[in-house]
Amino acid sequence: MKKWAVLCLIVCSAIACTVAVKNSAPAKPKLVIPAGTYEDTLRFLYSLSPDQWPAPSVDSGVVWKELGVVLDSPLKPYMDSLRHLIGLGKMLFFDPRLSGSNQISCASCHVPDLSWTDGRGKSVGHDQQSNKRNAPSILNVWYYERLFWDGRSHSLEDQAFSPINSEIEMHSDMPEVMAKLRRIPGYRPFFDSAFGRPEISPETVTEALAAFQRTVVSRKADFDDFLSRDKQALSDAALRGLHIFRTKARCMNCHNGPLFTDNSFHNIGLTYYQRENEDLGRYKVTGRAEDVGRFKTPSLRDVIRTRPWMHNGLFDNIEGVINMYNAGMPQPKRKPEQAADTLFPRTDVLIKKLDLNKQERDDLIAFLHAITAEPLRVKMPVLPK
Repeated sequence: MKKWAVLCLIVCSAIACTVAVKNSAPAKPKLVIPAGTYEDTLRFLYSLSPDQWPAPSVDSGVVWKELGVVLDSPLKPYMDSLRHLIGLGKMLFFDPRLSGSNQISCASCHVPDLSWTDGRGKSVGHDQQSNKRNAPSILNVWYYERLFWDGRSHSLEDQAFSPINSEIEMHSDMPEVMAKLRRIPGYRPFFDSAFGRPEISPETVTEALAAFQRTVVSRKADFDDFLSRDKQALSDAALRGLHIFRTKARCMNCHNGPLFTDNSFHNIGLTYYQRENEDLGRYKVTGRAEDVGRFKTPSLRDVIRTRPWMHNGLFDNIEGVINMYNAGMPQPKRKPEQAADTLFPRTDVLIKKLDLNKQERDDLIAFLHAITAEPLRVKMPVLPK
């Protein structure tokens, strides 16, 4: 009975969305829901254009975008004219000579076969040192307005300096990298082809690296096929999961749009404030108390293949992630001695207990599989000598 009650609510919502809300507006034809099972009704409703889908559960004040087909790289129309620049960037991305040890490349932490992550809870850098955070995927990285978990970088060009200069990561610096590359005769013609001059500088290196990374995009998954042409591309479980994602699970508050991210920052309760493994997140960049514990909202595209999850790699199974969100994530409580602590972290108000049952959690996971595609095989470049 409960499921049929929910079905009635869905039908009513769908019908309401098709009727004019103002008397002055012309009436739209009434939506006729064909008879059938709960899944039949969902498949019909979600076969309509997205602007006619059931309304999502989004809190007041949240600016959101409807889900959609995976976006192309912004460089797609220019791939031919930029092929030399992109090719150079690919060489640099895979070249371990950008590191102090000549053993670590950008691709060491962003492995194509692992959906451009490294499969570790926290990435490992120079001399097997552990980084503080998980290595995020660079899939669709062009879309982010701020980069790194804490948003400290404003562009891919700027971002490249951080791992190269990091003592823990690539253990080098830009002057040393420039000197190395200039001593490799085979690089000069590639820089010349890319820029019309053989200049090897921090600007040309980072521009090439950024251009290559802007071409790294997700492949189309089952969800994209469902949206584009094949209304049977989603299993019944994934279809139910789509609806749960947009409604009861409240995921659309942060994970919306074609790439399933709001391009913003949130505190989901994993700050470890004043404990071992404390990470204050974006606060370290802005110095604003409200940013304590806030981290970038990652895209959920290909999420099943980007394990382990969270900024600290805390979860290695997707069931654990869903269970934690279902419980409402950690909600730290102040101790009496912390009453005046202006930096005491507050879990985002968008995070609430969900009360999803086992079937609903399984369906939600089925949908996450449906937005995950097999990674594109990447041929390793031949490095200049």
